[in-house]
Amino acid sequence: MKYLHTMIRVSDLDKSLDFFVNKLGFVEQRRHVNEKGRYTLVFVAAPESPDAPVELTYNWDPEVYTGGRNFGHLAIEVDNIYDYCARLQKEGIVINRPPRDGRMAFIKTPDGISIELLNKDRALPPQEPWLSMPNTGSW
Repeated sequence: MKYLHTMIRVSDLDKSLDFFVNKLGFVEQRRHVNEKGRYTLVFVAAPESPDAPVELTYNWDPEVYTGGRNFGHLAIEVDNIYDYCARLQKEGIVINRPPRDGRMAFIKTPDGISIELLNKDRALPPQEPWLSMPNTGSW
């Protein structure tokens, strides 16, 4: 058995690519446009784990996607959770569950899918402003 990828449906491909590529630092691996089926697939992956891509499925005909939280979440390992969260905040990304424990934080994609951020190796010592920062929304 071989794990291939995770697929999520996105309502705005440009906005989702901006989020994954420009803000999170993923790399676009490949793209498939199917005019007959009226959809576009874009595979993106973290540079350190190219064998675990996320398939962004964009259906050209408008649909309303709900239940992003029901999907569960994607997980990304980062070298320094505090620096990564600070960079995301500067990009306008809400940190829904701040890394108060120095190990874990949650953010959401533009379509409301939770992403868990985990610090590589071990938890960092707790520090401000994260230590006293409250949760925002759901995660």
